[in-house]
Amino acid sequence: QVHLVESGGGLVQAGGSLRLSCAASGGTFSIYGMGWFRQAPGKEREFVAGISRNVAYTYYTDSVKGRFTISRDNAKNTVYLRMNNLQPDDTAVYYCAADLGGLGRGGTSKYDYWGQGTQVTVSS
Repeated sequence: QVHLVESGGGLVQAGGSLRLSCAASGGTFSIYGMGWFRQAPGKEREFVAGISRNVAYTYYTDSVKGRFTISRDNAKNTVYLRMNNLQPDDTAVYYCAADLGGLGRGGTSKYDYWGQGTQVTVSS
């Protein structure tokens, strides 16, 4: 059983930055692909960014390319999401997820374990 805990969310003004962290326990973190998803009120959960287990591949949804960066530290069992130039449309609950297949690509069905989420609110 893999346990994921997100942190780093909060309230920020448009144009500001945040760094989300997701700490994993209970498994072998280095073999998992990891992803970040978000869900805004009344909307479906959407893929934001993903990273493969060996860090060779990263994936981003178009709306965050150039603004968000996903990274991981396998020694710390942690994945990060650096978010720059945040906009009100980025307001959502952000979730991290683990892909036991190791790929870290998009699609909620590809992920096996989920965190509880952290709220990000961007004011205009």
